[in-house]
Amino acid sequence: MNRCEWCLGDPLYIKYHDKEWGVAVHSDRKLFEFLILEGAQAGLSWITVLKKRPAYRKAFDNFDFNKIAKYKESKIQSLLNNPGIIRNKLKIRGTVKNARAFINIRKEFGTFNKYIWQFTDGKTIHNAWSKLKHIPAKTDISDQISKDLKKRGFTFVGSTICYAYMQAIGMVNDHTIDCYRYKQLKT
Repeated sequence: MNRCEWCLGDPLYIKYHDKEWGVAVHSDRKLFEFLILEGAQAGLSWITVLKKRPAYRKAFDNFDFNKIAKYKESKIQSLLNNPGIIRNKLKIRGTVKNARAFINIRKEFGTFNKYIWQFTDGKTIHNAWSKLKHIPAKTDISDQISKDLKKRGFTFVGSTICYAYMQAIGMVNDHTIDCYRYKQLKT
């Protein structure tokens, strides 16, 4: 069974590749989780974030954006001392800021799902890459999403992070065409 080459070599990576990467996500809580985790990845590898994901869920109230938006300074300080997560002050404070901006989008659009999926007309873009090296780091759509999220007060949402987010939540199917998941997600 062929898989995308980026996931080979680590069982956690393989499980993520096989079960989550590229699968369309429409739950606001899950969309928020991936947005925060992709931002946490900035400057690091995705496997580092995946290994810390259970600790993130525990530390950040299972990514309940309503709770996170109300975090006080004492909670932020406890997060900065939590060895289970990436203890970057800007990323942790950015998570709180992003929760507040996320709630504002929900007020405007009804759901974050409705907002984010409008950029692809509610459909997954199925690319047809033959090699990992052909997959772009960003696209015109990720540029648009990044610009709009920043305008709305989000942080750690550069175009490259937004494209990784699009891949994670299934807005794009970037499995290589020889990967068994490519055809499964296309149908």
